[in-house]
Amino acid sequence: MRRSPSTRAGKFVRKEIHHVRGGRHGARSSKQAIAIGLSKARRSGVKVPAPRRSSAGARRKARRDLSRGQRRHERSARRQGAVRGALRREPRSSVSRRALSAQTRRAARQRSARERRAAAKKALRTKGPALRRSAARKAARTRAR
Repeated sequence: MRRSPSTRAGKFVRKEIHHVRGGRHGARSSKQAIAIGLSKARRSGVKVPAPRRSSAGARRKARRDLSRGQRRHERSARRQGAVRGALRREPRSSVSRRALSAQTRRAARQRSARERRAAAKKALRTKGPALRRSAARKAARTRAR
């Protein structure tokens, strides 16, 4: 079974978050960590569309990432050391649970009711009757609050 591009890209984003937490990469914000993950996904052939509400430059970069694929080249030892030093100074808090949940809420707030409803309906199609029942109960509890 073939996975959807968004599912495949999600794996890259999770991996990137893991890298930032471990100090292998630097990201000043959660958004940046997500963008790096998506860029890597494109570079390895996942057909992630360019961001809709973005500058022409960002869309051009996304297209270039898609066409680039993966080309490896060795970094000199001196540069590698400099990179390691710079990464040590980068923050880790940008991918903490708190920062990521705040980013998720911000992203959700930007979506319209129609978009949220469409996403919920799509999720509904993949659930069985038991999961659907529990989801309905949860929704009712949320509405009651």
